[in-house]
Amino acid sequence: MSTNGFVNNILKRIGQPHLIDLLAHKVSGTELNSILLEVFRERCQTMTPGTLMRSYHQNKFVKPGDLPALQLKQIELDLSHLFNESCFESLELSPVSVLGSCSVVGLASQHKILSALRGTEVMADATNALALHIAEQKQQGFWKPESSSDMMKFSVIQRHLRTQSISAKGFTPHFKIACLVSAGTDTGSYAFEKKSLMDHISLIKNLFLSYYKVQRISFRFICRPEGYKDAVAMTAAVNEFITNELPGTEVQIIYASEKSNAYYKGLQYKIDIEHNNRTYEIGDGGFVDWTQQLLQNKKERMLSTGIGFEFLYRILKNQV
Repeated sequence: MSTNGFVNNILKRIGQPHLIDLLAHKVSGTELNSILLEVFRERCQTMTPGTLMRSYHQNKFVKPGDLPALQLKQIELDLSHLFNESCFESLELSPVSVLGSCSVVGLASQHKILSALRGTEVMADATNALALHIAEQKQQGFWKPESSSDMMKFSVIQRHLRTQSISAKGFTPHFKIACLVSAGTDTGSYAFEKKSLMDHISLIKNLFLSYYKVQRISFRFICRPEGYKDAVAMTAAVNEFITNELPGTEVQIIYASEKSNAYYKGLQYKIDIEHNNRTYEIGDGGFVDWTQQLLQNKKERMLSTGIGFEFLYRILKNQV
């Protein structure tokens, strides 16, 4: 029986208390797709142009974005060139990813994702999709590094859709995020962690100070106890490396006191910018164990960063 009380009431009303269990565990994925496709076909047959218009009016997920498309596309192209110049290969991802992309390895709630048919879900986190792409490239032998310290580096500027309700000004159901991902293997002495995070921070500083010309940029390193034998030592080593290699970088170290994070491992970081004498958190990143899980190899390493591409536009245009 479902743990969702609202769903349980529906199942009782239609006299099918075990329907969820039957569909979730007693039929194959292909069979479930066939059933649901037929359900949606029949529902669509009963729809009229009038009901279609009412549905469009009521559905917050289907409306166009409210920002100027041409300006955003030009900025997106500029950023893609900038990312490529820093050796982050630009990818154009599918608008859907494999069902479970966010909830299986990233442990996000599937209720926040718009699940779809044919084993897919609408893109809710491009970094999860990049983890799957990286894992397949490695698993199938498509990526052949010249040395153990080589990294795979990708960038995407992707429209995401998430179903949770956020009432804050400037937040919409679908929005674009600029994502950076580096992946490699552990070679000792936190070499991957140092180099990958330096690559991300160096690019981010150049992006905000040279391209966007914000007043100030700073970083918060949040030391997370999960995922590393000694996250404190790792954070200290990474911070010392970045301080030496990128002098003038503003970093505040915060030590998380509880194991309350199911997403980042060892080190999470926040990106803060100052505009019109106000400080905004505009990005978030950190080390994740997704490629470790996907490839069943504890030596795998991955760093992901997300920047609020559209939210940044609103900030700089004083729309928040």
